[in-house]
Amino acid sequence: MPGDAVALALLSAGFFGLALVLTPFGLRHLAPLQGAAVSVPTTATAFLLASPVLVDWPAAAWPAVLVFAGVGVLFPATVTMLTFAANRRLGPHVAGALGNLAPLFAVLLAAALLGEVPGWGQAAGILVVVAGATVLALASARDTSVPVGAALLLPLAAALVRGLVQPAVKLGFVTWPDPYAAASIGYLVSAVVVVVFAGLRGGLPSPRADRVGLLWFAAVGLCNGAAVVTMYAALARGPVALVAPLVATYPLATLALGAVLMRGVRVGPRVVLGVAVTVTGVALLLASR
Repeated sequence: MPGDAVALALLSAGFFGLALVLTPFGLRHLAPLQGAAVSVPTTATAFLLASPVLVDWPAAAWPAVLVFAGVGVLFPATVTMLTFAANRRLGPHVAGALGNLAPLFAVLLAAALLGEVPGWGQAAGILVVVAGATVLALASARDTSVPVGAALLLPLAAALVRGLVQPAVKLGFVTWPDPYAAASIGYLVSAVVVVVFAGLRGGLPSPRADRVGLLWFAAVGLCNGAAVVTMYAALARGPVALVAPLVATYPLATLALGAVLMRGVRVGPRVVLGVAVTVTGVALLLASR
């Protein structure tokens, strides 16, 4: 069902973009690690409460459970902490744009692990999407108090992990094709990872933590959770070479929503060019499927 995969992947991109735009509001009140310790467990709790209805537990297969749990060690726990830190240092537009490199890692691994080798048209579309993200990154960059070169490693590392996750989840779907189960198990494991790490680093929010910050990061977590489950649903219906680049268009959603919700967002010629290039890449990708 490629059409369903396209719609779900684009919906996932929208949720990821919204989460990136909301994150700076939470960072005004809580540190990145504290925010992660709120957002990931909040979403894990939501998935756990909904799992009796959404997850087909009798169909569970242990190989898939182990894959989903293994994914949860890295995603969304590690990606969330890296993204929050990148957002704080570089802003949502640069962090989102550099995250667009994830499809390159995802497609290469899908070819190696799943035999999903993209055709020339798909490869061209993926490269054009990534080129558009690069233009957006250059157009949205702003001065920062930390060395930009070092800060750029944060969203790049997040992109690498996100790219690794998608082929791995597809492997789990071989024995248990349940996107809700993948998201629920992954988030439960990630919640444990984040809470333990935050506890060891003294990053758990205190009982007197700013309630406004807690609410912002709870909202961010729910947006990310919706993005993950729709991405997994898209992967259950289409190849990684189609889903990964479409999900990676979330900087467009970040740009559009940021212009509405945040002040000082400039839409200059280079931003327009980045949008045009990215949209062209998506069109090439869809035309070649």
